[in-house]
Amino acid sequence: MPDLTTVYHELRALMLTAAPGATATLDGPGHIDLKGPATNAKTGEPAWFGMVKTGARAVSYHLPPLYHLPSLADGLSPALKKRQQGKTCFNFTKVDPVLFDELSALTRRCAKEAT
Repeated sequence: MPDLTTVYHELRALMLTAAPGATATLDGPGHIDLKGPATNAKTGEPAWFGMVKTGARAVSYHLPPLYHLPSLADGLSPALKKRQQGKTCFNFTKVDPVLFDELSALTRRCAKEAT
């Protein structure tokens, strides 16, 4: 069984660093949820920015801005695309510095464009 706790902590730190304007609305063991800095046009509330959550077999890294701005994912490496589930989620079972660097750059693009 992989050490998902280490993977979670690496991805949590990555998201918090790459999206400094976002605020944690939930930050518990194995699960962080971030909102803002952009606002939801319908409600005026901070929009959901991202989430990192430990599951039974992998750690999921969600970037909802990719749903509305899919072009931000243009040019992703085949290795990172292999980790992608749907439009906005990436799953990891181990720490991968190369993929995490690429994911950090993608998260920064999302943070910049989603404001």
